[in-house]
Amino acid sequence: MGKVSDQVFALVQPIADEFGLEILEVTYEKRFDGMNLTVVIDKDGGVTIDDCEKLHRAIDGPLDELDPIEESYTLNVSSPGLDRPLKVERDYKRNLNKKISVKLYKPFNGKKVYQGVLSSYDDDSFCITVDSGEAIKFIKKDTAKVEPIIEF
Repeated sequence: MGKVSDQVFALVQPIADEFGLEILEVTYEKRFDGMNLTVVIDKDGGVTIDDCEKLHRAIDGPLDELDPIEESYTLNVSSPGLDRPLKVERDYKRNLNKKISVKLYKPFNGKKVYQGVLSSYDDDSFCITVDSGEAIKFIKKDTAKVEPIIEF
């Protein structure tokens, strides 16, 4: 995380804790409409629009006091969304026993993309079970992108 993201995370996490929310990620980036500060939250059972609105209102004043950003920006508070890539422990927990896609930086056994059911994970690695029943272990730092497969 960048300096702004670190400062905002430190300020916002205790406030989120009061509401039973977890901060998954804080980003500060330029988008088509200007600079955006985005706080991604989660909680057991999922996040509602009311959770987002409540936290947004609660952090607006303290952010103005901290003033970590000199230019104007848009503050966004959002849920992780169904298609959020797996980045932190909570993402892996939420997707345990669900189908995911794994994209690698370098080929493994001649392939760079795998799909299977997330069967286990730890701090450094995770395993998927592919359709043939084979379990494949991946080291997290060797993956370019790990994301859920949404099936309707």
